Amino acid sequence: MGMTIVEKILAAHAGLDRVVPGQLIEARVDRVLANDITAPIAIREFRQAGASRVFDPQRIILVPDHFAPNKDIASAEQCRLLREFAREQQLANYFEVGRMGIEHALLPEQGLVLPGEIIIGADSHTCTHGALGAFATGVGSTDVAAAMIAGELWFKVPETMRFMFSGELRPWVSGKDLILYIIGDIGVDGALYRAMEFGGDAIDRLSMDGRLTMANMAIEAGGKCGIFATDAVTESYLKGRTAQAWKPVAADADAGYCCVKHYRCADIEPQVAFPHSPDNTRPVSAVGTVPIHQAVIGSCTNGRIEDLRTAAAVLKGRTTAPGVRLIVFPATQAIYLQALREGLLETFIEAEAVVSTPTCGPCLGGHMGILARGETAIATTNRNFVGRMGHPGSFVYLANPAVTAASAVLGRIGSPDEL
Repeated sequence: MGMTIVEKILAAHAGLDRVVPGQLIEARVDRVLANDITAPIAIREFRQAGASRVFDPQRIILVPDHFAPNKDIASAEQCRLLREFAREQQLANYFEVGRMGIEHALLPEQGLVLPGEIIIGADSHTCTHGALGAFATGVGSTDVAAAMIAGELWFKVPETMRFMFSGELRPWVSGKDLILYIIGDIGVDGALYRAMEFGGDAIDRLSMDGRLTMANMAIEAGGKCGIFATDAVTESYLKGRTAQAWKPVAADADAGYCCVKHYRCADIEPQVAFPHSPDNTRPVSAVGTVPIHQAVIGSCTNGRIEDLRTAAAVLKGRTTAPGVRLIVFPATQAIYLQALREGLLETFIEAEAVVSTPTCGPCLGGHMGILARGETAIATTNRNFVGRMGHPGSFVYLANPAVTAASAVLGRIGSPDEL
């Protein structure tokens, strides 16, 4: 029997001819990522272990993005710790305010993720990078410390689930809707410690921005990672971003899967995840009347240029409803600049939105958009658990950028078709 994409990558990095699900291996890692919440813990463990130098300063990536720009003294101290460690270790990839972006949008943009690599990060949404054909997964801060020292880590080879999409996407449907549809189907633990491999003719036509969104939310189904085979879309995205050589990765024709699910895109309309779980999904036509106080467009899930273009197309010539706060977060400085050049920021501001510097901000209830008791938000972010965006008595609905923008105009959750 052949191997899946993930099995091939793990075998190659462990120096083995093949691996099987459930097998424990030690594998070298290509990139080690941490942010301003998780890196300080890893740095402390690094020092407690008696280490003096990281295994490779080219392969450690630190991005203060959660509470940056610093929202208070505590966050300023956290970011200072990263800055000093990066300087001490002469890290090649340290990104701070002005150069930064939300880590899971920044790494692909900077050409720091390549097909066939192993990427670990002390953040659960590290699985985003599987869109480029890498085995990318979230780990704990102590694992990051160990990897910074040794350049390798142990893994249990996951089983792989395959999700196949066929047909053309319906109007206003994007990668966000495909992954929400999956999560609504299998549940938040439906892919627990499994790799989620996406394929089918609809996926072949899906943009890299859409793929990054799907891989990002694999963790919301419990997945160990989300992953796509490399193809012309991957090659086009990487062109000009990296000078490093890379090879395409794809599953063998006779690879073994623990589960294969087939979906017809004709059956999928824009999805909305109701509180308080990403699997509590409904099609937008079945939402009913849900007034909102806030709409958030951005995050590592949907803050890329394609997302901003979609939102701006809906908002053009319109304004947000009275009593609704619309907050837009471009995911990186480069995306911000591109949106500026294309006139998207002008559209947002004329629609009475606030446009923020790149930051995780409201997604984790950190800053720049925290909800009060009883308030309701619709967001392009990835989680809507109790208290995720602020007060435990607030409510978060998840949707794609088109639905979120339309809802800001309508003052309630609704479809762009209503405008």
